[in-house]
Amino acid sequence: MNSLTAEDFKERSPLYAKHKGACLAPLAETVAVERFSETDEHSQLARCALVDLTNLARVGFRGTDSAEFLLSKGYHLPETPNHATLQDDGSMVARLSQTEYLLLGSLRDAGTRVSDLEAHWQLSEQANYLLPRQDSHAWLLLTGEHCAAVMAKLCGVDLRDGNFTQGAVAQTSAARINVIVINTHTTALPSFHILCDRASVSYFWDAVLDAMLEFGGKPAGIQALLD
Repeated sequence: MNSLTAEDFKERSPLYAKHKGACLAPLAETVAVERFSETDEHSQLARCALVDLTNLARVGFRGTDSAEFLLSKGYHLPETPNHATLQDDGSMVARLSQTEYLLLGSLRDAGTRVSDLEAHWQLSEQANYLLPRQDSHAWLLLTGEHCAAVMAKLCGVDLRDGNFTQGAVAQTSAARINVIVINTHTTALPSFHILCDRASVSYFWDAVLDAMLEFGGKPAGIQALLD
């Protein structure tokens, strides 16, 4: 196993205590779980897995000029609220309301594009206001054929394919906390991105893992997502 520890980095996931014994890998200026075991985790991702992406960059923008600002930076935007658009580099833009957007970084560049956008944003006459999300929201990825069945145990919203299509966004409650769920199902890998209050993520992580047990679900690292 990797000799890196979360304590070696200034920034670390609030779930780091639950990752003891996992193989870690650098992720930009921080660290992420590379894998939880020496076995191949690809099959686990396809069946039912939970990945901690909390250390990957994310940021929000709100205001009547936010769309214009993001378009000027080369982002493709959803046409309507509660939808998300995957970008060419693997990052994602979710539209949460008429004037609010949430950007999720890509593992391909360790979130650099999104983190640079936040770092270089400046207040101007434009009605476009920065909403830091790194410290407010934790970020999990639920993958596999049993995604909707797992969430059905935690959430009152029907997240099955027929009702919750690819690119759909649900701002709802799961396990009694507020969450944002983004459907990023592909033919290769069904998946939900889930964002929740950072202070509650340890509780939520355990709740999701408990709901996954019936389907053989386990935590997994980022390496299988990159392969």
